[in-house]
Amino acid sequence: MILNARLPFAPWVDPTRHRLPGVMPLARADWLLISDVYAAQMAERARLLTERPADVLACLPQAQAAAAELLDAVLHDLPALGFTMTQGHATCPDGRAVALDRDQPLRTLGLLLQEDFCILQKPEGAVEHILTGAVLCFPSSWTLSEKLGKPLLRIHMPVASYDTQMGARVQRMFDAIRPEQPLWRANLLRYTNPALYQPRPEFAPKDKRDGGDFIRSERQCLLRLPVSRAVVFSIHTAQINRSDLRPQEAQALARIES
Repeated sequence: MILNARLPFAPWVDPTRHRLPGVMPLARADWLLISDVYAAQMAERARLLTERPADVLACLPQAQAAAAELLDAVLHDLPALGFTMTQGHATCPDGRAVALDRDQPLRTLGLLLQEDFCILQKPEGAVEHILTGAVLCFPSSWTLSEKLGKPLLRIHMPVASYDTQMGARVQRMFDAIRPEQPLWRANLLRYTNPALYQPRPEFAPKDKRDGGDFIRSERQCLLRLPVSRAVVFSIHTAQINRSDLRPQEAQALARIES
């Protein structure tokens, strides 16, 4: 069980974040996070990438250049996060040395950071962005293989609130993202199972027994890569036991659930 001692973000405390999609501007330097469970989450990511690579890693041919560009962008940011960079390796905050394998950029990213990374591209003449690659070790009730190669509206089909109108709003937002101005939002999820790797087939029921004592929140960022023009959707997952919420977090959650 991997739980944060404190949540690095709790969006439900701020009432301005309740309106979907609840996206806010983000400083470029604040895109990536290292949390108090970095070492534990990274050990789990390494296990999944070794034991279940076909389930957590995918890259269509058209995403390969964007994945390489994404790795370069992240490597540029790592020293500010406490990484030590040497020729061909990065020494991580937990002391691990990770080889910078540019032939497998998404796998390398998955071994460096807690974030999952999804690459979305809009083919010429297309209406929507399409998921073309991802390293997704900590899915919250979705399965990468079911979403790969699909456009945004189809990806979100099981989400009742993601209707055609919402899809159009999100697509306009994707079209307007500028490389120098990332965006972010965060969500609130309740789970009975504390596992971080929680894939779920489309339309399968979610286990809601026991009142969802594990509070899970994803910090989701959107960043446009300047060369490929792909949009990167990054997901930093934090999870805490309901009993360990700060008082203001617990009070705000109680108001939402009442």
